[in-house]
This record gives sequence, structure tokens and C-alpha cells, in this order.
Amino acid sequence: MDTLSDGILASNQEEQASTLLAFDELQSRSLSLSVRATALVFEDPVSRRLLEQIERIAPSDATVLIIGETGTGKELVARHVHALSKRSKNVFGALNCAALSENLIESELFGHEKGSFTGALTSKEGWFETANKGSLFLDEVGDLPFAMQAKLLRVLQEREVVKVGSRQPVPVDVRIIAATNVNLEEAVAASHFRADLYYRFNVATLQLSPLRERPGDILPLARHFLKIYGARLGYADIKLSPATELTLLNYDWPGNIRELENAVHRALLVCPGNRLRPEDFKLSGVRNLDQGPSVSTASLESALQRLCEQAPPKLFEILEETVIRTAFEFCEENQVQTARLLDISRNVLRHKLGLYGMLPNAQKKLPNAYSEVEVRSAESANPKTLYQVT
Repeated sequence: MDTLSDGILASNQEEQASTLLAFDELQSRSLSLSVRATALVFEDPVSRRLLEQIERIAPSDATVLIIGETGTGKELVARHVHALSKRSKNVFGALNCAALSENLIESELFGHEKGSFTGALTSKEGWFETANKGSLFLDEVGDLPFAMQAKLLRVLQEREVVKVGSRQPVPVDVRIIAATNVNLEEAVAASHFRADLYYRFNVATLQLSPLRERPGDILPLARHFLKIYGARLGYADIKLSPATELTLLNYDWPGNIRELENAVHRALLVCPGNRLRPEDFKLSGVRNLDQGPSVSTASLESALQRLCEQAPPKLFEILEETVIRTAFEFCEENQVQTARLLDISRNVLRHKLGLYGMLPNAQKKLPNAYSEVEVRSAESANPKTLYQVT
């Protein structure tokens, strides 16, 4: 399906017609968007209701909070909100708050003056200035450091930014569209996210359902990706077999649209004919929605039994520190990857890392000397399999 520079194509001609959001191909490449981020089908009733909600919200200047799992198309929805707004002819800026270190976020958001820090060889505008009169998309806003949340709140309230190394405020007129896969209400309750910033974001909320909850979008999306990647690979006419369609519909797509896109691309690379077969997709197994991941916990339970028998003080702190330290070392001390592995926000992770002395210049806070001995004892009893996942 062709992309359109005006942002949306509605087709009601056939019984299987879909509503497809799409953006100019050149613009998409210039913004480093994947195929997934340039098209999203609204065929399922759940998606159509979302589309109606977007069309009501977009014309206003209200701050928008988009909530959804990773890979559900949050950036596309943000771009569609911008495309339907009065700011559509101005800049759409996008920043992933989880992809930058704490030291860089302030400079990226607000800009900096020449010489304000080591490496600041020239003055630089931040995203607020770059997106002036337009929209600014803040992805993974739940991972913003707590100190940065206060500065961002002030910018939203005062509508002006102060560059790093400057004292001169610069007025800005930006519509904020934020997105997160973190439950911000729980983060507020745990004191990891500012309540006042949450209320500032939570003006107009869009809840994106995971792909497994809108099965009517699966096949239209698969066909769209099939056409895009098929054209790139030089396939003149390639389709999904009926068995393949059934397989795709019965899979729960834990990686959402991103996983579906990659699965179609991979299947095209290995398919020997012009019909994609179920075996071409190499899915990790069709799963029922009520089934959880397959995890072997026998050795973990055994180690916990030994610890419970020894009954060391502050047992929960011992276990929590061990889990976080193991995951942190497994991810080579990458905070973003560790937070993703543990399925917690980076703010929560940083709090725990600081509490247990795992951050630079942080002092390790042990419950007591006895508990550390007990942890090492449990680990030495079965060091290889204490947290083995299969």
C-alpha cells in the first residue's frame, strides 16, 4: 500500500478494507523510522475505537499520554496525533528518554551553551526549541530520572527553557506527547515518579492494546509488511497460505507489531516459493494467553529453602540484592537492559542499585554481616543454577 504525505488513507471499498495510517517515505527515512513505524492498520473494532479517540483528541493542544506495551506502535500514534493537529506543518520531534544517559538528557531536552561542560564545543538547541510551534514526543517517559522530572515540570508550567550553562530563559510553544510502558500510577505510589508531573501528562490518555487483544489487525498488518518487504526483495506475487494465516492468528505476539514485522521479513528470506508456509515463520510456539513463560525454578526453590531454614535477618533484602546484582552483571552493568530484563522502570532500578551500592561512588548497604555470609553460602551450594532460566 502506498504511503501518503497527508498521513492517513481510509478505504471502505471492499469487505476486507482497512484503515491504514502512513507517512511520506522520504520523511520516514529521514527520521530513521522502520516500516513498522510508517504504517499501522486499524481493522479490529478495538483499533477503530482508538482511531476515533485520536481524531477527537488531536485537534486540541492538550498534552497526550500514550500507554502501551513495547512494539504496539506508540510513536506512530503520536505522529498521527501531530498530523491531525493544527501544528501538522511544523516540526515533530521525538526523543527516547530511556536511550540517553542521565547526564545527556538535560542537554538534549533543553540545549546547552558553548563551554558549559566538557565537549560542548558549540551552542546547541534542545528538542524543545527545535520543536517550537510543533509537537515533541517523549518516549519511555517513565524512565526519566527523578531530578529531570522536576525540571521538565517547570518547563511545562512556565513554557520556557533554560539551556545548560545559561541563565536566560527561552520561551517555547510545544505540544507534549508522552509515551510509556510503565504503570505511572504505581510509579507515583512508589515515589519513583512525581505525582504533579503525572497529572500534567495525564490530560488526554490513549491506551494501546497489545496485538493479541486486537486479532483483526494481525492479517492486514502481515499483508502490509509482506508487500513492503516483498517489493524490496524482488518478489512479484507472494501471499500467505490459509494454514499460515491460521498460525498467525493463533499466535499471541508477545513482541506485538515489531515481532510481526520481523517475522514476515524473516519468512520472506527463507520461503522457497511464492506462498509463505507456517514453517517459514519459525515462531517460538503457539501459546495460549493464560500460559506464562516456561521457567525452571527448581534450583532456585532449593536455594530459597536452605535460606529459609537458616532464617537470616532481612531475608527479602538479601534476595532482592542478589537478584538485582546478578541481573546487573549479566547485562554488563547496562541499566536500560537490566531494567528491561527485570521488567521494572529504570528509576526503580537506579534506586535499588544505589541502595545496594552498585552505582559508582555509592557505598554498599548490607543488612548485616551475617546475611552476606548466608547469601554466599547459598550461592556456593549451587552457583551455576541458582537463577537459571530455560
